Amino acid sequence: MENIKDKKVLVVGAGRSGVEACRLLLQAGARPLLSDSKEREQWPENALALEKQGVELMCGRQFADKVDWQLAVVSPGVPPMIPLLNITRSAGVEVIGEIELAYRFSHAPFLGVTGTNGKTTTTSLLGFILEKAGLDVLVGGNIGAALALNAASFRGDYIVAELSSFQLETCSTFKPHVGVHLNLTPDHLDRHGSMENYAAAKESMFLRQSADDFAVLNFDDPIVSSIAGKTAAQALWLSLEQELDDGMFFDGEAIRVREQGKTVYSFPCRDIFIKGRHNMQNAMAAALAAHAVGVDYAVIAKALADFPGVPHRLEFVCEKDGVTYVNDSKGTNPDSTYQALQAYAGPIVLLLGGYDKNADFSRLLPLIKEKVKLAVVYGATLPKIKSCLQENGFDRFTAADGFRDAVAKACEAAEKGDVVMLSPACASWDEFDNFEQRGDLFKELVRK
Repeated sequence: MENIKDKKVLVVGAGRSGVEACRLLLQAGARPLLSDSKEREQWPENALALEKQGVELMCGRQFADKVDWQLAVVSPGVPPMIPLLNITRSAGVEVIGEIELAYRFSHAPFLGVTGTNGKTTTTSLLGFILEKAGLDVLVGGNIGAALALNAASFRGDYIVAELSSFQLETCSTFKPHVGVHLNLTPDHLDRHGSMENYAAAKESMFLRQSADDFAVLNFDDPIVSSIAGKTAAQALWLSLEQELDDGMFFDGEAIRVREQGKTVYSFPCRDIFIKGRHNMQNAMAAALAAHAVGVDYAVIAKALADFPGVPHRLEFVCEKDGVTYVNDSKGTNPDSTYQALQAYAGPIVLLLGGYDKNADFSRLLPLIKEKVKLAVVYGATLPKIKSCLQENGFDRFTAADGFRDAVAKACEAAEKGDVVMLSPACASWDEFDNFEQRGDLFKELVRK
């Protein structure tokens, strides 16, 4: 990006990613134009403050007379085919995402984690392992801080990035030294239109890898495992279902590492702090990625014992009057909620609902029937989830008028021995800016 100086760059989206992209572009000597469909009074203060630093703002219904910018950077929350970006492409101007921008300015190699579920835990755990190994690490992307500005100034060993399909679909040259793909189940189909498009966005980073890179792949997922035949990277395998001759697998009691049919290390489950079958998959993925860059298995074992987990993913909130409260606001699709339900024996009072991503909730019904004492349904998906429950013969549910009412109803229904779980199987965008905000409010209401 050495030739960006004095060039005008359109940045679309005045949220966290857009603001950080503008700050990086200012440092690089570019002339950012920040655009957002919201009216000026709805913009966050940090975005408006950029105007005093020389960033031109284009708010709401404002529209440029002509395409006079030489590059466009789109935030992950903005659909890439909006009219402004289509016009930009028609003028022959490149459109990239914030991750691509971060990659072009970065100095350290990337370790990228994608998949439908488990990304946040695996990314956080991988960063934790590398830090325990004495490495200087920057963790970001779809988790925590936006990467652009931080990646440009970072001079450490590795950048560990959680990567969503929204971020990957706007990358053109980005490739991680180690790429991790955990799993693929239906999600974000309202954005991508089909599973094929969703899968293509996820696998794109592996197609650009080289022979000296690594691809950590889930052997049990046929779509994910097929990437091995498409990438030049060295495939590293993990499995919850199969005993592998080369790779890591879970045998019910330990994670075992085999090389050419010989067991070379094992991590007993009792020594791994995070629990649940799905977390064994996350632990294997992080361990394989860390070992690929030279971290010893003994160091990895110590880190697995010390890692406390991440907020909003099966997060213990408190126990009151014999009722356990669990915050799984990160459960933003049915498959993630399925994993959460598997982690507890029940009886469970489950909060379900939120923004509709065209998900199929019927997958949850076997576990709901088995473990859920009461489902409290709320949000934009209320009618859809209610119909799904009724059509599958489940009548132990109640409707709530918004999130606060849902929490109140769940707490009121719970009795000693129950688990009140927020694992809504939906995104939060009908009432909240993000799942973190939803989870924080759940914890606040419960503790009150």
